[in-house]
Amino acid sequence: MSLVRRIGAQATRDGWPAVSRKVMEKTAGKLLLRMIPADSELPVRPEDIVEQGHPQGIQPLPRLGSLNVGWVCTPPGPGSGGHTTFFRMVEGMEKRGHPCTIFLYDRNSDDVSRHVSVIRRHWPHMRATVTGVAEGFAGLDAIVASSWPTAYAAAARGAQNVHAFYFIQDYEPYFYPRGTLYSLAENSYRLGFRHIALGEMIDAVMNAELGQRADATVPFACDTGTYRLLDQAHPVQPRQGVVYYAKKAVDRRGYLLAKMALERFHALHPEQEIHVYGDKITGWSIPVHNHGNLAPTALNELYNRTIAGLAISFTNISLVPEELLAAGNVPVLNSSAFAAQVLKDPEAIWAAPTPAALASALAGAVESSDIAGRAARIARRQRLDWAVTQNAFSEALESYCAQTPSRTGAQ
Repeated sequence: MSLVRRIGAQATRDGWPAVSRKVMEKTAGKLLLRMIPADSELPVRPEDIVEQGHPQGIQPLPRLGSLNVGWVCTPPGPGSGGHTTFFRMVEGMEKRGHPCTIFLYDRNSDDVSRHVSVIRRHWPHMRATVTGVAEGFAGLDAIVASSWPTAYAAAARGAQNVHAFYFIQDYEPYFYPRGTLYSLAENSYRLGFRHIALGEMIDAVMNAELGQRADATVPFACDTGTYRLLDQAHPVQPRQGVVYYAKKAVDRRGYLLAKMALERFHALHPEQEIHVYGDKITGWSIPVHNHGNLAPTALNELYNRTIAGLAISFTNISLVPEELLAAGNVPVLNSSAFAAQVLKDPEAIWAAPTPAALASALAGAVESSDIAGRAARIARRQRLDWAVTQNAFSEALESYCAQTPSRTGAQ
């Protein structure tokens, strides 16, 4: 009997609701299996999983003046916010005269040549040499890890007498359910690196979860040169619609919640266009404008055309809310004690992380009686530029390199 006939016979016997339930259960089961990482999907090589960097008692010597700094990261894709922030710190050190080298950590291959053109094309202002971790860290004065897999890679390959740092942009154990990856990510903070945290949330969570504080905290900032209010002297048309940054495979960014919220928002305001950038999305029950990845200048134009933006994050805040505000756009965020420690702008709208609450918040934003005036007021507010963060990061790294760390362990 064909599949169609089998389904029809089952529907006749049990009814269509029962058939639909079984299909959904099977689909959900397959999705859950996809979420369980196989050995080949472990984001760190098994041989790199170490408990500490160097043997106890080894201390790096003080370094003064120009520093040779190595930066360890995974291969970036276009538009990666985490890489963009990390590379900004590289540029900050370069501006202060420190030679820099990017060491790419590809779990599956030591040949990283194919990634070099991506970096040069999308981060053209960074001058650092690009190579792979297989080349080793000889000749470095300092090394900076960027994520928990790269912390292991740096610790496993770390040379003696190199000052080791870990630039923490989010509390990465929260990316996973309690289990293997959670534990591995958590242990990366015990490898002996100096921790430089981006924003107050990291320091607070590390203290609550691990009983340890970051060695230094640098402020979350905004690219105020790119994200800004465009010339309003000759506006083409009034602001209209809302915008959303989609990351389907990153659950902490709330894709499924955003989808449900925007579908409900459309029911409240069908006249308001919905713009989606980042991942191309399909299967929604409402019309959307799919933009895919956008260059920063094009993204700023989109922010200037729209009224509000949905910016969901269940861990540290993303780059999106500050960039929206700088362009006069109202961010609507899920209520989060983490994000609230970083974003304190009074124009941001916080809502419970439910479809109905987020849809209602978006509706309130587009129903404002003075959208243009509010946009101008928001955009005029003074914001920290990444140059402030670059200087704070560079000063922390230089200061620690100039002294012999008092701690023992993996340095």
